[in-house]
Amino acid sequence: MPSIITSILDNDFYKFTMQQGVIRLFPKAQARYAFINRGKHAFPPGFAEALRKEVDALAELKLTRAEKEFFSRTCPYLDPVYLDFLEGYRYQPHEVQIKQEGEELTVTVEGLWYRTILWEVPLMSLICELYYRLKGLQRISDEEVGEVTRKKIENYLELGVTVAEFGTRRRHSYEVQRLVVEALKSYGDGSFVGTSNVHLAMRHQTRPIGTHAHEWFMFHAARYGFKMANAMALEHWVEVYRGDLGIALSDTYTTAVFLEQFDKMFSKLFDGVRHDSGGPLLFADAVIDHYQQMGIDPLSKTITFSDGLNYEKVARIAAYCRGRIGMSFGIGTSLTNDVGLPPMNIVLKMTEANPGNGEWIEVVKLSDEKSKYTGTDRMISLAKTILHIE
Repeated sequence: MPSIITSILDNDFYKFTMQQGVIRLFPKAQARYAFINRGKHAFPPGFAEALRKEVDALAELKLTRAEKEFFSRTCPYLDPVYLDFLEGYRYQPHEVQIKQEGEELTVTVEGLWYRTILWEVPLMSLICELYYRLKGLQRISDEEVGEVTRKKIENYLELGVTVAEFGTRRRHSYEVQRLVVEALKSYGDGSFVGTSNVHLAMRHQTRPIGTHAHEWFMFHAARYGFKMANAMALEHWVEVYRGDLGIALSDTYTTAVFLEQFDKMFSKLFDGVRHDSGGPLLFADAVIDHYQQMGIDPLSKTITFSDGLNYEKVARIAAYCRGRIGMSFGIGTSLTNDVGLPPMNIVLKMTEANPGNGEWIEVVKLSDEKSKYTGTDRMISLAKTILHIE
């Protein structure tokens, strides 16, 4: 059977944008990641061996000339030096450790951050696809996937909102995500604006969408301390991208802490913020109030909502925000894993960083929703104390 992942660009766009930043600013930094089975899924016998085989196969992938030309043409802020690097990049499977004891799966990653940063998304998508395959679980037909997606995007068109597909990490399978993007492109003109998956963006001639993820801010806490993490992460993003890719992720250490440090310079410079945890309406109120206090018209800014969205949530948010602030929606699992089976609830997060001085430092994420916290209890408690989080 052919390998599941056949393109090095079958990954989320923000992994490549962060990778360019890491290469430029932190080439000696190292990182560790760990798989977190939030849904307590029971993995079938032989799962680790099947995953190992797929991970080893990734070493054969390389950026093609056509893929490099697509990236260069579509994303001019990715400089030629980085694209030359990516052309020579190869996955190194020894960076990934996989173990299985009974129904429990352990996956960890360790290595130079600029290299290991690309592992998270393909590992999660492989775990999902192999889980359904080895469990023998049958999904709805290809025609039904297309029809379900067509109805969804037509509903979003009626709402008058813009939608990007963000579902690579927890997709049912590559084939389902391909069918979804195909249907979104066919029926979503006026609503569908692109996909986070660079390979599928190229395949369907749409925009790759994304900026950065929590690990960008988590690393900066290891390098500069919790109090300076948000400000230094934003400062370095501006240093690399000079105003491009201007949606800032706000909830690595709670939105309240982020907005305290999102001063007038950052508030004017960034196009908006991304919501990824906690109540979306409360978040909208806080962001609108923040911009008004800064003397900035909220309608000149955008909130990208991306937390577990479905049509009902999008409709409620759109009705609440319309006429008050710009908005867009990044929709993941409800698009790429709505196939008649329960979607998986898994993550793979950075757990430690070595900024380059030889010392490994634990990292944490303190979302606005406590169930999304990651990190040890000791480090979470320390971060909350330093940042005065109740």
